[in-house]
Amino acid sequence: MKLKEIIDFLDEKVPGSSALNFDKVGLMDDYDLNLDITSVIIFMDLLPEDDDFSENTLIITHHPPLFNPKTPTYTIHSNWDIIDGGANDALAECLNLETCDYFDKKTHIGRVCNSDYTFKQLKEIILTDFENARIVNTPDDGKIIRKAGIISGFGLKNPHYIKLADNMKLDMLISGDLTQETAILAKNLGITLIDLGHHESEVPGLYRLKNLLEEININAKITDKKPIEKL
Repeated sequence: MKLKEIIDFLDEKVPGSSALNFDKVGLMDDYDLNLDITSVIIFMDLLPEDDDFSENTLIITHHPPLFNPKTPTYTIHSNWDIIDGGANDALAECLNLETCDYFDKKTHIGRVCNSDYTFKQLKEIILTDFENARIVNTPDDGKIIRKAGIISGFGLKNPHYIKLADNMKLDMLISGDLTQETAILAKNLGITLIDLGHHESEVPGLYRLKNLLEEININAKITDKKPIEKL
């Protein structure tokens, strides 16, 4: 399959125009669109030592590389977080939660989810796949979680999102990148935060992306390296 055919497919399914204005998405260099591509490798983060594949390979990354890859490389980032069916919906499915609205209605980042789980039940679901999850303001096990916000990746480092979750009267906000500042803010507001980890909360989206590529019958695999700080 030609590189252009794959890029056209991805551009249709996950338009770059959906990305946040400051985000770097799409092809990472001026590659030959007539290249024959026989395999796709999906990375969360691409490191220079990973850039050693043949020209018949297309690399897809979630985070924009910090260098210019020699191997044809295409990045799907905030547009994958924003679009319906993308990373945030994949995270909701992983947590057995039903999405009902966008979390940030201006950007469509994140989702609001309905729930009828007790906190104990939801905690058990979370810890099945996210064993290192951290909790701020642990509620009673029997508390019914009616509304939960989820943001794939970075949500817990943004104080605005913590305040927004409180204003929306959500029972909790689930994401990654918890900081001391946002933990203290959540304690002051009395809202529960669950930190899955930035990398970990985005992994379901990688598998959703692989499933998307199955529509064009291209051989795709995921290389899910541990985050840099945990190597």
